[in-house]
Amino acid sequence: MRLNSKIIFHLMGLLLLCNGGFMLLAAVISGVYRDGATLSITLASITTMFVGVFAMFYTRDHKKEVKQKEGYIIVTFGWIVMSISGMLPYLFSGAIPDITNAFFETVSGYTTTGSSIMDDIEIMPEGILFWRSLTHWIGGMGIIVLAIAILPLLGIGGMQLFSAEAPGPSSDKLHPRITDTAKRLWLIYFGYTVAETILLKIAGMSFFDAINHAMATLSTGGFSTKNASVAHWNDQPLVQYIIIFFMFLAGSNFVLSYYAFKGRFQKVIKDEEFKYYAGFIIIFTIIVSLVVYFKANITDLTPGYPMVLGKGESSFRHALFQIISVITTTGFVSADFTQWTPFLTVFFFGLFFLGGSAGSTAGGIKVMRHLLIIKNGLLEFKRTLHANAIIPVRYNNKTVKEKIVYNIIGFFVLYMLLFIIGALVLGSLGLDFESAVGGAASSLGNVGPALGSLNPVSNFNSLPVLAKWWCGFLMLAGRLELFTVLILLTPYFWKRT
Repeated sequence: MRLNSKIIFHLMGLLLLCNGGFMLLAAVISGVYRDGATLSITLASITTMFVGVFAMFYTRDHKKEVKQKEGYIIVTFGWIVMSISGMLPYLFSGAIPDITNAFFETVSGYTTTGSSIMDDIEIMPEGILFWRSLTHWIGGMGIIVLAIAILPLLGIGGMQLFSAEAPGPSSDKLHPRITDTAKRLWLIYFGYTVAETILLKIAGMSFFDAINHAMATLSTGGFSTKNASVAHWNDQPLVQYIIIFFMFLAGSNFVLSYYAFKGRFQKVIKDEEFKYYAGFIIIFTIIVSLVVYFKANITDLTPGYPMVLGKGESSFRHALFQIISVITTTGFVSADFTQWTPFLTVFFFGLFFLGGSAGSTAGGIKVMRHLLIIKNGLLEFKRTLHANAIIPVRYNNKTVKEKIVYNIIGFFVLYMLLFIIGALVLGSLGLDFESAVGGAASSLGNVGPALGSLNPVSNFNSLPVLAKWWCGFLMLAGRLELFTVLILLTPYFWKRT
């Protein structure tokens, strides 16, 4: 089977055209703030759109058919093309003159990881900071489309199960329901972003800070406009509670938001994944709050920011903030959790592997996969005792096909294998044990902050050049559900069939 290369290049051109359009928006912001980067960002936009238009024009006679092989290539190379073109505002403006650092920052943005190489964020031009946040927001929109429309069709990592729960798409109904569903979820995504921007502005943020943090929150990205991240507002609890609320929404299945707006609250309440997602957050917050209250000194962790509502509230708020930030893989920081206690450092490291809900903008393994792996593991005891019995795994009171369970187990094994390889590579490049395992887990799970020299109050600029490229690969693989990227590295994928 020959690849339909023209449709691939045509869609890459479309992506570049869209990306260039978003750059123009950043150029407008740059012009409003007169930060000196307007011409550079505009030039980056024109360059990107010119290449996009050329690619679309050259492949205008393409066959309008995307098969599975083309699907894998379009998804992976789409993110790569966006990341390469997304470097241009950084490079042209001189904000990040180095290609390695520019690519790292850009791929971290589009994959909504939030790891940064910037040592001083606050000296950057407003247009560049806005573009940085936009890469998050664009990536978050793309992830919704992937989860709803594309990954189930490619049979990726058990996402077929999610497609069965979605209001529109299924593997045999591509049009028009996928387009319709994606539009509605984008509208919710956009609406949440506007709502958070308004609330943060009312709570005391400047409009610029509010819109940037709203984009970073809803995409579960974590890029901030301040060097101290959200710790900058530690003396304004309302700001942090607003961000907590929207991080929770961003890490939940966006389809449930759709049901809630339609008034179908029973669908939300009865959803098994949502119950565990919320339950994990509540239980983990109680545990961390108690440990922080009795064992850690909050005032030492947030110097210069007084406990405006007392130690009990501060312990609860910082615990809740960091739990939701890590579980949803947003990566915002209100305090350095690696300084609380050794127990909590290990505890948060474990949360790097949890992830939010399927159908959200969160990264990680996802709650649904953990749930089904545990259920299947427990059922193995029954199957051992009753060898001839057929005992299926059930999810939301429906039987899960064996194929999907095997797919999820395969995903989990690959994920852990890639994490181990990732840590080994980082270790071989000179990182200490804590930084290597933390950096690999954080990059693969799109979390943002890590451990060791890559802790929440530090950044990734100290990494060797090869380590930055390797972390970029891990971010991309983790964001695109592993199989999508890794299958392109197999020889049989490129064989004609």
